[in-house]
Amino acid sequence: MKRVFFLISIWLFAYLALLVACNDGKKVNADGHEHQAAAEVYTCPMHPEIVRNAPGSCPVCGMDLVKKETDAKRLANVGLETLLRPADAFVVSSVPVTALQQREEDLELDVVGTIAYDTRQAGAISSRVGGRIERLYIRYKYQPVKKGQAVMDIYSPELMTAQQNLLFVLRNDPANQSLINAAKDRLLLLGMTNSQVVTLMRTRKPKYAVTVYSQYSGFVTDLGAPALGVSNSGPGGMGAGGDAMQSAPVTGGANSGTLQLQEGSYVQSGQAVLSVYNAARAWVLLDIYPEQQNLIKPGDPVRVVPETAPQQNFRAQVDYIEPIFRAGSKTLNARVFFNNAALKLPVGSRVTATIFGQPKKSTWLPKEALLSLGRDRIVFLREGSGFKAHKVLTGLELNRLVQITGGLQPTDSVAANAQYLVDNEAFIKVQEP
Repeated sequence: MKRVFFLISIWLFAYLALLVACNDGKKVNADGHEHQAAAEVYTCPMHPEIVRNAPGSCPVCGMDLVKKETDAKRLANVGLETLLRPADAFVVSSVPVTALQQREEDLELDVVGTIAYDTRQAGAISSRVGGRIERLYIRYKYQPVKKGQAVMDIYSPELMTAQQNLLFVLRNDPANQSLINAAKDRLLLLGMTNSQVVTLMRTRKPKYAVTVYSQYSGFVTDLGAPALGVSNSGPGGMGAGGDAMQSAPVTGGANSGTLQLQEGSYVQSGQAVLSVYNAARAWVLLDIYPEQQNLIKPGDPVRVVPETAPQQNFRAQVDYIEPIFRAGSKTLNARVFFNNAALKLPVGSRVTATIFGQPKKSTWLPKEALLSLGRDRIVFLREGSGFKAHKVLTGLELNRLVQITGGLQPTDSVAANAQYLVDNEAFIKVQEP
């Protein structure tokens, strides 16, 4: 009998222990209902099929896993007509909201550009007489020349005749100073120097060819083929045409390093035959989008960082904004002049720059609150217990803020992060402002 009583006591004790364990695993809600306590579960916001029991990173996209909430929140004032509304027009949610911010933002535009020759310092070498090139001292493109350096020798029948006229007057009427001076002036107008005229009068031997000298210092290239980065438009340009960019020298072909001008070629009187660009004076051509044109003006400070030498960044200012688009380009150009004599930055190299404009006062929204649908940008406008896709008009983007120019009122509330309320932008029905 004692053995039976002992077995019954053991069985009752095990039953009570099991009952207490089950009750510990339950919680009671405010309405009296019980539910099983669940362990913490973490999942990926973009890939809900990824489930872990501890924090970490998503093995698919690398995003941080977030804790999956198991305690559902009850939404008040949600009727059947709300739940039956299409999901592409109305989203029931309780995500955080934000509103328009009236504030003044510093205007800093990050742009890219190219270093180019300053065409205000460019010059053309021309001949004052027509004739044949007997000797050419310049052999290849981008060959450096200095002011006063001999460029070519030209044989000119006109120049030869003018020399013979001076010698004829000296032989037959040496006392007629007026005729002698007129003959000398004629030679000077045809390109001979004073020293050459004096030598002619002393030796009484005509000079077979006249030497053409450069009036500029810099690098030589063919006329009508601008050097790297040179534009043919705007103030300081060399023509009214579009952008004519010459590629870097290669072997052979029209773009090779060889000049088109050759010995034996004929030139006409006053014809420009070569261009000279001064690399010590350059400008930076910054690419400006049309919507940014009204945000900057000449005189705005600029910080330029060359890609070839970031440590040689320098400060300058916007000198000129080109009013036309160049051929094949969708951006305008802002010119920044600078002295390249000490920097020696390669012409044609790329730069990054920051333009510091005047502070802009307007209404802004965080960039995360907007969603782009191609040409349109939308926000999710708070309406009652949910959100409705609403089109807005935007302007600048500064410091992760977007300027709102229309479509919202100061009292409107929108979802702080629009990405939380959409799975696919193709299924959004937009409400016009």
